[in-house]
This record gives sequence, structure tokens and C-alpha cells, in this order.
Amino acid sequence: QVQLVESGGGLVQPGGSLRLSCAASGSFSMVYTRAWYRQAPGKQRELVAKIASGGITVYVDSVKGRFTISTDSGVNTVYLQMNSLKPEDTAVYYCTFNWANVPGKIYNTWGQGTQVTVSS
Repeated sequence: QVQLVESGGGLVQPGGSLRLSCAASGSFSMVYTRAWYRQAPGKQRELVAKIASGGITVYVDSVKGRFTISTDSGVNTVYLQMNSLKPEDTAVYYCTFNWANVPGKIYNTWGQGTQVTVSS
């Protein structure tokens, strides 16, 4: 099984920065996509950014130019650098991996979430 643990959330003033980390542990040989989602109170969970195994990235329009998704040299960690934070970025942020040990048999695992609060 694969487990994901997020860290790096917290309280930050508008205009500030945070860096979220998501570390994967367990046995897996292939990772297809790593992504960050967020869910604000009373709202649906939404995709923030994702990165494919080839390095192609996708961002929701509201964070383009402010957030950057990246990975370490291996496949075990994904980061979300968040700059110029706004109050509307306040949410619980979740990471997710699509992984496999056998080609074509893909699993999806989610982390427990980390709270990001942007407020003065």
C-alpha cells in the first residue's frame, strides 16, 4: 500500500508564501500523475495543479503564475510552492498520486490534507 503525508500548511498573511510537501511511502514502481486539490468550506473539492510522469503540468486558472507544482528527483515527493497568496486560497489542500506496480492496474491514493489559511 502507498501512504501520502502532507506538510507545510499554516496561517499566512495575504501576499505571503507557503510551500506544501507530500511524501509518499510504500511499495510502488510507477507513478503516473501527482496532483494537489483543495476544498474550501462549503465548496466542492477542486484540482489546483497536477504533474504527469513526463513533467507536463496543469494549473487551475485562479493559481496560474502564483503556484508551482514540482517533484523531487525520484517519484516520492511532490511540492506546491504557493506565492502571492490570497484569502480565497484558504482551504484544506490534499495531494494525490496515481500509481501502479503492474502496468494498467492503477490505484489512486489521497493524503489526509493540510490546512492553509490566508488572513490578516
